[in-house]
Amino acid sequence: MTYHLPAGKALGGPYIVDITPEKAGWGHSALRILELPPGGTHSFETGDSEWIVVPLSGGCTVAAADDFGQDTFELQGRRDVFSGVSDFAYVPRDARATVTSAAGGRFALTGARCDRRLPARYGAASDVPVELRGTGNCSRQVNNFGAAGVFECDRLIAVEVITPGGNWSSFPPHKHDEHRPGEESVLEEIYYFEFAGHDGIPGLGYQRVSPSGPGRDTDVLAEVRDGDVVLIPDGWHGPSMATPGHHMYYLNVMAGPEAERAWLICDHPDHAWVRDTWPDQPVDPRLPLYTAPETSA
Repeated sequence: MTYHLPAGKALGGPYIVDITPEKAGWGHSALRILELPPGGTHSFETGDSEWIVVPLSGGCTVAAADDFGQDTFELQGRRDVFSGVSDFAYVPRDARATVTSAAGGRFALTGARCDRRLPARYGAASDVPVELRGTGNCSRQVNNFGAAGVFECDRLIAVEVITPGGNWSSFPPHKHDEHRPGEESVLEEIYYFEFAGHDGIPGLGYQRVSPSGPGRDTDVLAEVRDGDVVLIPDGWHGPSMATPGHHMYYLNVMAGPEAERAWLICDHPDHAWVRDTWPDQPVDPRLPLYTAPETSA
């Protein structure tokens, strides 16, 4: 199995990234990245999965239709992932979704196989908790738009992480590949990367995943660039390293077989002590890059 998919290696149909459970070799998590030209539109059947549509650049209209009617949501979106929090739309399983963009843009479709059919809903940018996690050179920003306990889904968990240039995130390395009630949950995870350029020079970073035990042997050390994807079925993941001068963005999509939708992790025992150093250091003054708007436009 190839766990690092450079940009262009995960194409599928109309999507520049098309990660299905079948392609990933697991049971739940999915990600599609859709690019639309001005006036472009795309429809898809949600099937047995729930989806959150979140603009990466540009705005769009999202319609969710079934035999009982249609819900339509206008997403203002954003210029790019480094400029602001975006609003988003939840589309349930067993529906037909249509994404239309008057000005064009790039849109992430984060998905998970699920059991319950929840109602279609709009998520306001002003309701997205923006968290600062870690301190010093472990400082990063987390936009918890689809986090457990923030926005209701059946199985899907989705968040955005922004790591300032030169910093490490997803550190200490952690895992969520064993069922240990109250301590650790089983979650398949997708990382999708974008980088801030500098004077026309594209950014880059590095991603590490290491084996966490017998039968859990995912091993990745990848140089990642715009549009790259890393699949994490198991293992210690982290650090995610941003090169100096280039902020790093990644979109995390998670889902799994657990009855409880929860992000429960276990830190690598060799590096867990790093958390104890955080109270003695200031948060990187470059953060937050932005906060959620006070009210939706």
